[in-house]
Amino acid sequence: MADAPLPHPLGASADDAPLYAPRKQIYPQAVKGRYRTIKWVVLAITLGIYYFLPFIRWERGPNAPDQAILVDLANSRFYFFFIEIWPQEVYYITGLLVLAALTLFLMNAVAGRIWCGYLCPQTVWTDLFYAVERFIEGDRRERMRRDKERLTLPVLGRKVLKHGIWLMIAWWTGGAWVLYFADAPTLVSELATFRASFVAYLWIGILTFTTYTLAGFMREQVCTYMCPWPRIQAALTDEYALNVTYRYDRGEPRGSVKKNDVLKLQGLPAGDCIDCNQCVAVCPTGVDIRKGLQLDCIQCGLCMDACDTVMTKIGRPQGLIAYDTDMNVQARIEGRPEVRRIVRPRTLFYAGLMAVVGLVMIGSLAMRQSLYLSVMHDRNPLYVRLSDGSIRNGFTIRIANKNLDERRYSLSLDGLPEARIDVVGGDLDQQGRPIVTVGPDQTRETRVLVTDTASRAEDSMPLRFVLTDLATGDTASTSDHFKAP
Repeated sequence: MADAPLPHPLGASADDAPLYAPRKQIYPQAVKGRYRTIKWVVLAITLGIYYFLPFIRWERGPNAPDQAILVDLANSRFYFFFIEIWPQEVYYITGLLVLAALTLFLMNAVAGRIWCGYLCPQTVWTDLFYAVERFIEGDRRERMRRDKERLTLPVLGRKVLKHGIWLMIAWWTGGAWVLYFADAPTLVSELATFRASFVAYLWIGILTFTTYTLAGFMREQVCTYMCPWPRIQAALTDEYALNVTYRYDRGEPRGSVKKNDVLKLQGLPAGDCIDCNQCVAVCPTGVDIRKGLQLDCIQCGLCMDACDTVMTKIGRPQGLIAYDTDMNVQARIEGRPEVRRIVRPRTLFYAGLMAVVGLVMIGSLAMRQSLYLSVMHDRNPLYVRLSDGSIRNGFTIRIANKNLDERRYSLSLDGLPEARIDVVGGDLDQQGRPIVTVGPDQTRETRVLVTDTASRAEDSMPLRFVLTDLATGDTASTSDHFKAP
């Protein structure tokens, strides 16, 4: 008789589960292994970058801040090492957001919620808070036992110490965030001497509270209830995406080591899972991965470490829980070959979009100029007829000098050969061309009058303003129209 396909462990009908269950306190157990080590490395790198990046210096020359990454709200600038973003270049920020979204999509297509398990700020800070909690109050069993004890002085002391360290971490998290918006060493000095602005203290307080609350108390509830990504990624995944999977084709039916060994000797079905529940004990969201892929699972891989440790102790192969797909589990049950397709149309599409967006941004950065010119025609009146019969139009021009030193620019016209251009408040060079001076890293708005003495049959004629940097010869231009009766 052919072996029937093994039922999926989810087995029971969803109707049997309550719509709402009271939250139970989760006490994740410490675990060692490959994926726990990866998480520690990621935690150290990401928190190191976040906390210390504001103190890295980057020389940009005179009249410019020397902080490598700075969001200068007062002067409407964003500095990222050698890149300087002006307000009118907000499309670069849009490009970065698009790249971030595509990166999430690609991660999901390759290995499910790998972002949630390793890189998400909620996961990183929660891991750090758990480490502090274990160091002070002990591992899973000790914490469970101590939470049931009456409140004695030693118990209170441990809790006060734990929450004190949590608050210090949360406070430095909020403090590090505001350092990205001002010169970090200066702001640290002002904060320490209580000379910083109220806004700085306000944001530190807000971020201290949110970090302390989300990482210290809400923890898995943020991933399960607050975060929209689990719902979104479920609609973006496919059958080829690798997920943390309990290989029930190998693990079922469960039983003790001795019992299943006897069953195997008798030629009866016996799985490798010994129902030790270590995969559940180490899970930070309390998920039993043996019930299949669930919304709560953040794909952190700690259950794989726990299971591999147990399998090694009982002399069975590792990988009972591993990055796999349900499709491959069914393929092994039916005797078909496994299929692993990381490179497929979906992943190629996401990677291609990322490459296109990245190349467009790099090309735009490479070709962008340090000079910007915009012009706006007067609306009322559109034109003025002078006493000698000539027609005059008024314009407002805006010049942005993105250089770190003062620049002089000459302004000329293309399209009206007999027209005269006058800059209100401007100078003239030796050739009689109007000159506009703009300070370092500044914009200047000024009035321009264009007078044309030629008789025209058209009531609207195109013209182009050309701005030339007298120091470098760089030019910028923009088009408008000359209005006439």
